[in-house]
Amino acid sequence: MVTVPVSLASTPEASYEVLIGDGLLQDLPAILRHRCPAVAYAVISDDIVGERLGATASAILEKAGIRAELFTFAHGEPSKTRETWASLSDQMLARHFGRDAAVIALGGGVVGDVAGFVAATYLRGIPYVQVPTTLLAMIDAAIGGKTGVDVPGGKNLLGAFHQPRAVVADIRALRDLPAEQRANGMAEALKHGVIADAAYFELLEGSQQAVTTLEPASAVERIIAGSVTIKAGVVSADEREGGMRAILNFGHTIGHAIEAVSRFAVMHGGAVAIGMTLEARLAEQLGIAERGTAERIRSAVESYGLPSGLKPALRADAMLAALRHDKKGREGALRFALPSRIGAMARAADGGWTIPVAETDVRSIV
Repeated sequence: MVTVPVSLASTPEASYEVLIGDGLLQDLPAILRHRCPAVAYAVISDDIVGERLGATASAILEKAGIRAELFTFAHGEPSKTRETWASLSDQMLARHFGRDAAVIALGGGVVGDVAGFVAATYLRGIPYVQVPTTLLAMIDAAIGGKTGVDVPGGKNLLGAFHQPRAVVADIRALRDLPAEQRANGMAEALKHGVIADAAYFELLEGSQQAVTTLEPASAVERIIAGSVTIKAGVVSADEREGGMRAILNFGHTIGHAIEAVSRFAVMHGGAVAIGMTLEARLAEQLGIAERGTAERIRSAVESYGLPSGLKPALRADAMLAALRHDKKGREGALRFALPSRIGAMARAADGGWTIPVAETDVRSIV
């Protein structure tokens, strides 16, 4: 097992660890007793993961004498809503879960966001543990304490920062995932390399076989741990996204707009892959990034079977309208986290980590 600490300077008591290994689900009772003790656990999952792993997890806990009940909702981004949050909260109340209970988020990024938001708000906040089951969630979504839901005005506009007590990444959960889902997660891994670590990015440029086969397990652990270490370092320095944490949004400004305009027909990883390619091209056009940065990113995302360009159906006007609703905007300006080269991000003139960009410049790439 590999352990990566997430040490939060602003709230040391909320620091936790990410556990990465093969078969960790079997160790869940011991992990919970040590890191998140509770009288009862609400295991929140979606209908697909719940059927595949929810019963297994509940049985493991019950065999250890731990009360656990499974709550599921329809899978996919369209279910990441206030209505789902309310339904899960009401079901827990009906089952008499009290302040001495905890939540287990068992699933991908959508499950983690929704279950985390339930935990953040249920009886004004109860503890929770992330048990991510997708590569994307293991290396990115489950770490950092961001929870929330989507609303008609945009993605992730309602939520709270609520750090988990632990993140338990069981590589065995990835074995049933289709290749498309694994590739979906690699977009975030590549992002981590671009924003902070050129050597890690280079490692990923040659790791397609390991991601496809999940062999050897040590190579997969190394990839996950590399991404977790990078994200943990950023989150540790800026828990509530007041400064440096904004670099984690590289590729996501355009990526979220793609998701919105396509009504989530484009998977998150694919949207981020396109977003990174286009935002890097924007950085080069503005003279911010070294020439060749966008091409290297494009080549890397395509090597994992991810898209790198917009389809004609995603019209520029619709994309710009979605970008105007992005929560990273300030005073009406479109702002982007942009790379200066692979492994480093550019700073704005005011020292900030997002750069204001004119709509005319954005229109030239979308």
